[in-house]
Amino acid sequence: MDSRVEFARIEGFLAWEAEVAAAERDAAAFAARFPWLPAAEREAVEQAYTADRLRYAEEVVDRAVERCRRLAARYRAECRRICTRWAALCLSVTVAAALFAVVPAALRG
Repeated sequence: MDSRVEFARIEGFLAWEAEVAAAERDAAAFAARFPWLPAAEREAVEQAYTADRLRYAEEVVDRAVERCRRLAARYRAECRRICTRWAALCLSVTVAAALFAVVPAALRG
């Protein structure tokens, strides 16, 4: 289980680094649309674009994680409900079978 968690962490790290690289690349392309801006201002535009994009990406990830947590809780509750019903059904069938086995013998005796 620990290796799966570590693998997921590494995968998440690599995915985030790819997102950072894409944000920086897109920010540079966006800032290049304004060739009349001085270099310092273009750099500020790039930094603001990158920061906004990464903030949005974090929000998307946070929403996805929260949705996964809600779904997991819902599925756990549903599984418990199904297991409880299944156990009740099995117990009912067992009790009914025992009664059908015992009652006729008791009536004859």
